[in-house]
Amino acid sequence: MEAFKISGGKKLEGEIETKGAKNALFPILAATLLTEEDCIIENVPLIQDFFRMIEILQGLGAKVDQLERRSFKINTKDISLKNLPPKIFERLRGSILFYSVLVHRFKEITLPYPGGCIIGARPIDTHLDALAQLGVESQTEGLKVHLKSLPVPKENLRKVELKEFSVTGTCNALLYAAKLKGVTVLDLVDLDYQVQELLKVLKKMGVKIKEISHHRIVIQSPGKLKGFTHRILQDPLEAGTFIILGLATKSKIKVKKVEFEFLKMFFKKLKEAKFPLEINYKDKSVITLPWKKAKLEKVQSLPFPGIHSDLLPSFAILATQTDDLTLIHDPLYEGRFKYLEEINRMGAKIYFADPHRVIVGGPSKLYGKRLGSIDLRGGASLIIAGLLAEGESIIENIYQIDRGYEQLEKRLKKLGAEIERIKSN
Repeated sequence: MEAFKISGGKKLEGEIETKGAKNALFPILAATLLTEEDCIIENVPLIQDFFRMIEILQGLGAKVDQLERRSFKINTKDISLKNLPPKIFERLRGSILFYSVLVHRFKEITLPYPGGCIIGARPIDTHLDALAQLGVESQTEGLKVHLKSLPVPKENLRKVELKEFSVTGTCNALLYAAKLKGVTVLDLVDLDYQVQELLKVLKKMGVKIKEISHHRIVIQSPGKLKGFTHRILQDPLEAGTFIILGLATKSKIKVKKVEFEFLKMFFKKLKEAKFPLEINYKDKSVITLPWKKAKLEKVQSLPFPGIHSDLLPSFAILATQTDDLTLIHDPLYEGRFKYLEEINRMGAKIYFADPHRVIVGGPSKLYGKRLGSIDLRGGASLIIAGLLAEGESIIENIYQIDRGYEQLEKRLKKLGAEIERIKSN
């Protein structure tokens, strides 16, 4: 086990660049199982969750070649379920995206229940319901899920309605529908960046995108799909994290390669609060500047184009430095705010209204503490808290952070952060 040791309370300065988008990568990795041809994925973030997904593919028998540092060629022509690594499957939420593609390949399978961050109940019924509408029977027994693909009538039109605005649920439905010859209409879908990236890849594979409108996607598949080459977009969530880091520490930081299209309401909220930002759309960069007074009244996560749930942990840290009270509301995950108990120990004034809402009082002086990271985004927010706090902080269980942020301490050191990776006691 490793930890981060942080000496906080210092201004940062410099430039930091976002890497490829972690959450967009996973459905595209799953899409390689829809074809027997070579698939090349570029701009890959070298994070722990990517390596775990590759281990699953290799366990299935896929051939994976690293062409360049961030470029990988994958071929899944000769795969088998015989050596599927169940332990990795059980640790990784992204493994659920293999459900749709593997039941296509093998028609009847039993797979482990997917893992992931401890941020509250994360049922998979939305995924199973969408697949059921496409002809997949499912049965859950303990930590196993049995899936069976039934013959699909040769209809000109199939319709699916999702139970909720789920990004991964939308991706799973798209992945399965992409191999069904004919037209499929998906309603009540999420259209965030992960879905839009997957649609670009499916189009390269031969799927026609007939319509993308308000929570609706219509596709037409030829049945047999081709290989593809695709460059992953930069990570909007990483950009948001770094921008909030600069604002929380009242530092001048230039964040490069920002995907503005997927952060519109994020920037709207920061502008309303009167945070000083220099935004350059031409070179896709944002500079955060020191500030004296700002007020965040309410930050709520909503489906795209709303503020992403994964950015709420960082917003809560920022709110500890603003004036008056801020309501932070996550309607989706009732366990999202567990990490804020740690921030209260640092001197924050955070009140838990219910499992989905907290009220943050500010401004508060934070002091370094030994903290435990229980999930990916909460762990990143603890780093922000440690960097703005007075004194030394130790953040444990940083594997959670490594899952989604590549060599984060090395990148933060270039901004002047005093952070180092140490062995945890």
